Amino acid sequence: MKISEFLSPDFVFSSLAGTDKRTILEELSAPMSARLAGPLAGHLPEILLEREKLGSTGIGDGVAIPHGKLRGVQQLTGVFGRSAKGVDFGAIDGKPSFLFFALFAPENSAGIHLKALARISRLFKSPALRRAILDAEDAASIYSLIVEEDEKY
Repeated sequence: MKISEFLSPDFVFSSLAGTDKRTILEELSAPMSARLAGPLAGHLPEILLEREKLGSTGIGDGVAIPHGKLRGVQQLTGVFGRSAKGVDFGAIDGKPSFLFFALFAPENSAGIHLKALARISRLFKSPALRRAILDAEDAASIYSLIVEEDEKY
């Protein structure tokens, strides 16, 4: 599984404006909400927040991977965003998160969901990649960096 299979260039954002967990999750949910029809569309931030209640998805080193499973979603979809200021996301290292990779998975997709989480985690262990993304000029550059790094695996 390659990240480009579930992350498209138009779902990458170089400047999230949120200053807390809720507003970051709202921003990350917005493109997916626009894609979905019906009542579920407005509830995506709450679905991600419910998952956060089980434990923060802030994995440390400035990275968070909020995720949730959704009824009615047909395929795994990712949304990536960068925050220049950083946000207290309750990360395990106690430091702010700057890089956010949200995953929205079909309700009955445990295998693919876990594979995607593992792939993202492995990718973002690279300090060079994290630094390059923080320094990237725009969303297109961020997408290219992610895809190029992913090709190494």
